[in-house]
Amino acid sequence: MYLSSIEEGMNNLKDQYDTIAAHTQKGIDFSERFSHFLKERCSIELEYAKNLKRLVKNYQPKKKEEEEYQYSWAKGFWDLMRELHDLAGQHEVIAENIQAQVIKDLNNVISDGKSERKKCLQEGSRVQDHLKNSLAQLDKSRKTYERAFKDAEKATDAYRKADADINLSRAEVEKHRNQMLLKNNQCDECKNDYAAQLQQTNGHQKEHYTQQMPAVFQQLQNLDENRINKMKDYVNQCATIERNVIPIINTCIDGMVKASDSISATEDSKLVIERYKSGFPIPEDIPFDDLSATSMSESVSSNGTPKSNTLNANSSSRGTVSGKKAKREKKGLFNLFGTSKGDEQKEDFSDLPPNQRRKALQKKIDSIKKEVARETAERQGMLKMKEVYAQNPALGDPNSLEKKIEENGQKVDALNAELRKFQGYLAEAEGKQPPAQHHPQQQRRNSLSDDSVSQSPSEGSVQNINAAIPNAPQPPTGELYTEIDHDEDDHLEEEFNDDDQFPVIGTCRALYPFEAENEGSVNMEENEEMFVLEMDQGDGWTRVRKKDNSEGFVPTSYIQCHFYDQDEV
Repeated sequence: MYLSSIEEGMNNLKDQYDTIAAHTQKGIDFSERFSHFLKERCSIELEYAKNLKRLVKNYQPKKKEEEEYQYSWAKGFWDLMRELHDLAGQHEVIAENIQAQVIKDLNNVISDGKSERKKCLQEGSRVQDHLKNSLAQLDKSRKTYERAFKDAEKATDAYRKADADINLSRAEVEKHRNQMLLKNNQCDECKNDYAAQLQQTNGHQKEHYTQQMPAVFQQLQNLDENRINKMKDYVNQCATIERNVIPIINTCIDGMVKASDSISATEDSKLVIERYKSGFPIPEDIPFDDLSATSMSESVSSNGTPKSNTLNANSSSRGTVSGKKAKREKKGLFNLFGTSKGDEQKEDFSDLPPNQRRKALQKKIDSIKKEVARETAERQGMLKMKEVYAQNPALGDPNSLEKKIEENGQKVDALNAELRKFQGYLAEAEGKQPPAQHHPQQQRRNSLSDDSVSQSPSEGSVQNINAAIPNAPQPPTGELYTEIDHDEDDHLEEEFNDDDQFPVIGTCRALYPFEAENEGSVNMEENEEMFVLEMDQGDGWTRVRKKDNSEGFVPTSYIQCHFYDQDEV
């Protein structure tokens, strides 16, 4: 590439050294420009991902909007936002990989290229200066030889004139002869010096154009070709990095399409009907009020009852029935979706329509059951800790937990009493017989009889959860709830399943497999992706929802959580 220009320079005694030096500088400048382009590209990708995640966070359902997200159209929108959040993460991956794999290496190539080019230019300048000095010496020796030659010619002409002049003495002629010989000798010396310098300069020039400068140009060529090959690799790497995330982005887009396919107007309409139906019976036909018959009966009445009193009685009677009915109709009309904010909610929800009342009572019962499970799990933890303290007093005093255990027992008794009360309200609303009442202390004693510190390890509520993490916490179990009618619970759970939806607050990935052995927990496979519904409340368990919409608790130490409110960069 450059050698042809070198050969042309040899023929014309000139080369394209400055042009080649400028070309290599343009190549390095272009590499720096490419580096700046990649940095701005990464900045745009990160900013885009940040804005997408902020958008998803801004449109997360608020607490007052959580009930809407049980409909398929709202769930579809929420699924779309989750996929959009994952898609934003892929743009972050593009930026991070370009920064780590391309920009860093490119900056090293630019730095090395500048250093190598500087060395090549210094070598080229040295070779150029050496040739210039040799040419300068040749020019100087040639000029010296030229002056000596002219002096010798003058001396020779003077001698010839003196020798031909008969008026000059022999001594003067001899003087001119000696002068001629001296100048001719000096001319011969300068000629020899000039010839020697010419030979040396020609050698330097030949070496310059055949060895030294070609070596410099070859180094510059290798430097430029290496830079070009690196640019080729970097452009290919950028394309590969983006190609690698395309399958994941396509998966996110497929998830968005799946979210759109999951929207069903028919199912949402059924859900609205089931959720908001009041349960009131159809009112009976309004009877015909025959005023003429009333008037005739009053005129022939012989009991002396005043007409005004009769009318007042009739109007009072109508006021009692129709007024109650009107009040009921007004209540059913304006309180179809629940009581207004200004009205005080009654404890037994008797101010709600029948169907809404049953749902509200069931929701309250489920909330109390969860609280009972949480308190029971805490009690089990304290009992285990007490057992550890009893076996190893150096760790703590087992008697120090007695007060906390007793307070926990009182709290469980209070919750059980409240649970029985609301179960009675629910039985009353459904027209069933209220569940049998048990003494709180006897009930707690029965429900927690399996949790005594003297039980064997095989009788624990959680057995061999997983060998990967031996210290897994104990899940809340259904055995610790109070004694209730299980058939009734199953029926109510099916009826009100749609109202007991938890909002999704993040995602998680299973670090280890887990096999559920108790009610309330769910199985999971290693690396399984799930949705987080409820954070760990300090008992070592997190509530999750799987892809098949099954919900339950899993050990917090078995999963890696990522909450949506922590996405802000």
